[in-house]
Amino acid sequence: MINQSYWIDTKPRFTRGAETLGNSHYDVAIVGGGLTGLTAAHTLAKQGVSVALFEATAIMEQASGQNGGQCSTGVAQDFSALSATLGLDKAKRYYTAYSNAVDALRNIITEEQIECEFRESGKLKLAAKPQHAEKIFNTCELIQREVDPNVRFLDAEGLKTEITSGQFYGGMVQDNAFQIHVGKLGVGIADKAAEYGAHIYENSPVVQLKKQGKQFSVETPKGKITANDVIIASGISQHGPLGWFRRRIVPVGSFILVTEKLDPALIERLMPNKRSYVTSKIIGNYFRVMGDDRLLFGGRARFAMTSPESDAISGRILLKTMGEMFPELQGVQATHCWGGLVDITPNRLPRAGQHNGMFYAMGYSGHGVQMAAYMGQQLAHMLGGHPEANPWKDESWYAIPGYFGKPWFLPAVGAYYKLQDYLH
Repeated sequence: MINQSYWIDTKPRFTRGAETLGNSHYDVAIVGGGLTGLTAAHTLAKQGVSVALFEATAIMEQASGQNGGQCSTGVAQDFSALSATLGLDKAKRYYTAYSNAVDALRNIITEEQIECEFRESGKLKLAAKPQHAEKIFNTCELIQREVDPNVRFLDAEGLKTEITSGQFYGGMVQDNAFQIHVGKLGVGIADKAAEYGAHIYENSPVVQLKKQGKQFSVETPKGKITANDVIIASGISQHGPLGWFRRRIVPVGSFILVTEKLDPALIERLMPNKRSYVTSKIIGNYFRVMGDDRLLFGGRARFAMTSPESDAISGRILLKTMGEMFPELQGVQATHCWGGLVDITPNRLPRAGQHNGMFYAMGYSGHGVQMAAYMGQQLAHMLGGHPEANPWKDESWYAIPGYFGKPWFLPAVGAYYKLQDYLH
């Protein structure tokens, strides 16, 4: 079994990176080579803006290359609960932002003809308890009435046409969702950005970042440049002088395995519509069928940071959970298992705006594929003088008391969530 992201292991090599600094000055410097940074570079370079993107490692090898490769509408939270907390109007705006994000990424893939194993799938949220089915039913009715008619509820009987498992009691189908190979997607966007003139520097961590008059000075091991504007698209990166962001965002491990190839007849029996699936527990699971008849199965198996030892333990937990959910899969082996870090904010809503004159977007809280790509585009628009392009402008962002980037409190948080799943 390979302890590496399947997407990273099988993505094409990016060959259009710049080895030495091409210019001493750029219109925009971007810190971070995931989907947010790459899409911002793509959007800006296509407009004729001179762009330098600096990635500490290789592009698409952090959170953007370690997820489930599924894009769907809907907020990270329960829509009914979000409406009760923030008000219906704001909840509708945020739901719409995710719908716009899915549409925007679909458009990029189509317009740029990026080969990334794109497949329309829909998403099915599965009720793990009888009381969850009632809650999902009420949420589905509210969503249908207020913001998205393209959702529908399935009771336990209707669910039998979607999935063969005795663990679920109903579910909600959201049609606006698709699946991709995120490694191929990211390299494809990077190739197009470079084609439009962006300079992409891999293995170039930003070690110093200073405001100098009306410009910024950006220093990396490759040298120093100046830029009129800076975009921070680093997520939970531990590289560079980004302590202000680290105090506001919590890295939580999410673990994924990919199985060996399965019998297509077995897949057809278990998941005939090959949707993106997510369960309703707080510490739940997500899974999907891949194009070559493998199953991707993930979840927050443990509230722990990623490491080879931690990933191996989590992989065993995921295999056990998968076998309990689908007894016919007991004994199936994994070819890949990995852990990635999810950049979570206290209320699980993304954050975007300006800090010390620098533009930023991050904190996608487990719903990052579509929103990361979308916010790269939106950052480009914000930088161009359109603050209304920021769907998260109303969200304040305070430092977490007693927290400086190392999440010492994760075991306690995990224990609390496990208790909530048991009680509710």
